[in-house]
Amino acid sequence: QWSVRINEAYQRLKDPVRRAAYLCELHGAPIRAEDNTSMPAQFLMQQMEWREALDDAADGAAIDRLDAEVRQARAEALERCGRLIDAQQDYAAAAGAVRGLMFIERFAVDVERRRELLGQ
Repeated sequence: QWSVRINEAYQRLKDPVRRAAYLCELHGAPIRAEDNTSMPAQFLMQQMEWREALDDAADGAAIDRLDAEVRQARAEALERCGRLIDAQQDYAAAAGAVRGLMFIERFAVDVERRRELLGQ
């Protein structure tokens, strides 16, 4: 039982998004991703633009451009989470940033699926 718990803890702590979610929850700021999907309008517009770009992507170059943009957004969001948690200790704001990261990561999976469909 202990090794199962240790492995679960290791899996949670090695993933930056899961680690950030854990830290937020530990400090009283639950993520509530399943029932709180409210995001800033600018973020939602970006998601819509990415979805349209993914739908329109007809070749590997288009997928590569979108993938690079999503990776950059993920890196920026991770940096923001780190700043909110470590420097500012603003766990409520960090919980919102973690929800955004979850959106970005789900979209990154969709980009990879599209790449596979195109045979890349």
